[in-house]
Amino acid sequence: MIKQVPAIGTETMVVSPHYLASAAGARMLERGGNAFDAAVAVSACLAVVYPHMTGIGGDSFWLTYQPSEKRVRGYNGSGRSGQKAVREAFADCDRIPIRGIRAALTVPGMVDAWDAVHRTYGRLSFAEVLEPAIGYAADGFPLSPHQHANSVQAADVLAAAPETAAVFLPGGRVPAAGSRFVQTQLARTLRELAGGGRDAFYKGVIAAEIVRFMEQNGGLLDADDFASHRGEWVTPLVSGYRGLDVCQMPPNSQGFSGLMALNVLERFDLARLGHGTYEYYHLLVEALKLSFRDRDEFLTDPAFRDIPLARLLSKEYAASLAAEIRMDRTVEQEARPAGSDTAYAAVVDRDGNAVSFIQSIYFDFGSGVSAGDTGILLQNRGSFFSLDPERANCLEPRKRSFHTLMPAMALQGGKPYLLYGTQGGEGQPQTQTAIFTRMVDFGMNPQQAVSEPRWVWGRTWGEPTAELKLESRIDAAVAESLAAAGHLVRIVGALDGAMGHAHAIKADENGFLQGGADPRSDGAAIGW
Repeated sequence: MIKQVPAIGTETMVVSPHYLASAAGARMLERGGNAFDAAVAVSACLAVVYPHMTGIGGDSFWLTYQPSEKRVRGYNGSGRSGQKAVREAFADCDRIPIRGIRAALTVPGMVDAWDAVHRTYGRLSFAEVLEPAIGYAADGFPLSPHQHANSVQAADVLAAAPETAAVFLPGGRVPAAGSRFVQTQLARTLRELAGGGRDAFYKGVIAAEIVRFMEQNGGLLDADDFASHRGEWVTPLVSGYRGLDVCQMPPNSQGFSGLMALNVLERFDLARLGHGTYEYYHLLVEALKLSFRDRDEFLTDPAFRDIPLARLLSKEYAASLAAEIRMDRTVEQEARPAGSDTAYAAVVDRDGNAVSFIQSIYFDFGSGVSAGDTGILLQNRGSFFSLDPERANCLEPRKRSFHTLMPAMALQGGKPYLLYGTQGGEGQPQTQTAIFTRMVDFGMNPQQAVSEPRWVWGRTWGEPTAELKLESRIDAAVAESLAAAGHLVRIVGALDGAMGHAHAIKADENGFLQGGADPRSDGAAIGW
């Protein structure tokens, strides 16, 4: 039976896609740390125990709320392309390679984000919050069924780089689920971070080893790219939905597409249409496809191109988009690529501090390249740049790419009410919209909202497709009606990995914290 009952805490709640990471966050709270300490501990632990999804060679985005500030702040922890990353460097290619050293075009931004969030708001020492991650890297942890399955699927990628194969294919084989998985080099790197902080990563011995490896193997990142990297605190985008203030990260995040879809859906009475009906699924899919049309045209690093957010997020524009929707047929639209391997988590503590964050190395196991003897898998986020100079997301030096990562937070009366997000590339705004409307329009608790059958339209990663994938638990008559309306329906598993791993926290009317962890993941919701 699929779990429908949430975890409930009277004071705290931690949700993440791996139970050991959730436990690491809970340990920080038990030690007297706050939500920010716990969030960094969860993030670091995920970088160890969920290496196929995330790692310190990747990026992260954070939404934070601190009661004394009475506002939500965002931190953009995404990296920029190197100064040598010019389109001419790929003159021999039709597109940037998806795997390998040439796909590792952007500086990893996650360690900088840890430093910024912890230094600004943390209570415990940086070494303390990294302690669980160091322990699991050095002493090992039970390899999850999810990591095993992804390792089998990506075995050729892992075998292509000797440094990667040595870690992830010990003895030339995929480790068995439940076996002890040790990452000695990564443990050493994390210890360097615990002692030297962010500078060890961007200016010290870790940066030096990554750059040495890059130079010897034809990579495009250099020492100055690392030394000059800084993330930044940003003001979240906010849009209203049925009395709530919904916050998303601004570009280069795709967060605005989720707000656009909600603006469209607010014009319809979802509760009257009914959850799980043809009308419910069709309407959500169409609203999101319309938002993707603008996202794909405009989204990139706003330092390089103006993005008309005021127009895109206006209620008037939402009305014009809503008028395009036909309830009896679908709108044709190209499905463009987006990565899917990501980890979302959230923490709320007894003082009302709240953190909603998400991190990624883009594809499963990122570029597939481990940087020298650091144990760090480098992300392949830069492979999403276009080589077409007419496209908004074209490759240019020192530029942030179109980014799929989008943590969310909704406020009620100025205080955090819902924290939610998901893994899943282009599926992120889709799954977010599904679980949000389930909680807001249909009164579901967080666990039920993430456990109910889901769908995803288009390509998450892999070959382009305009398929509408439906989990097999969706009513067959509904699937037939969607196909009759022109959707390219494909039925997938009952709890299919293509749907992503979604998690959510809700501050309920009794003053308690409800947590939901996706049954499609290895996660847990822990509260007390």
